[in-house]
Amino acid sequence: ELHYFSGTTTIPGGYAILSHTWTQTPGGEQTFQEVQKIIKECKRTGKIPRDYVCEKIRRCCELAERDGYAWVWIDTCSIDKTSSTELSEAINSMYNWYSLAEVCFVYLEDVSDNDDPHAEDSEFHRARWHTRGWTLQELLAPAFSIFLSKNWKPIGSKHDLCIPLGKRADIH
Repeated sequence: ELHYFSGTTTIPGGYAILSHTWTQTPGGEQTFQEVQKIIKECKRTGKIPRDYVCEKIRRCCELAERDGYAWVWIDTCSIDKTSSTELSEAINSMYNWYSLAEVCFVYLEDVSDNDDPHAEDSEFHRARWHTRGWTLQELLAPAFSIFLSKNWKPIGSKHDLCIPLGKRADIH
């Protein structure tokens, strides 16, 4: 379910956070409003909201739960983008959200499970995640990050991947 917290320090037990690119698949992301509708319908029917959200939200929630986190922050369904005030506040506090997360899951939907991130021509090296405007803050802010393949398999931590990440940063 969605739950409102007034700030990062009010979340009991800490939280995980998702860094990702918006999917290229039409209808692949759900907005705050769409998730609210799912929650409302599930409260009415007694069904579980996680069974009706998109795969990215569901898999991230499952991963966070498996790792012992009751909460996960995912921008696509956590920010009401129809409210210019909320959107502005969210953008201004984004670094704070990432820096205070217990773990950042970096989901790379264009990287295969068997990719070698240390190879010069790797999918990891070419991943779309590296090209977006938010990448630097989402890479630097979290103390601990785990990079995940398109099938949600761990590729390595930020520390494990510091050499290929550094090489990728040198391109720009």
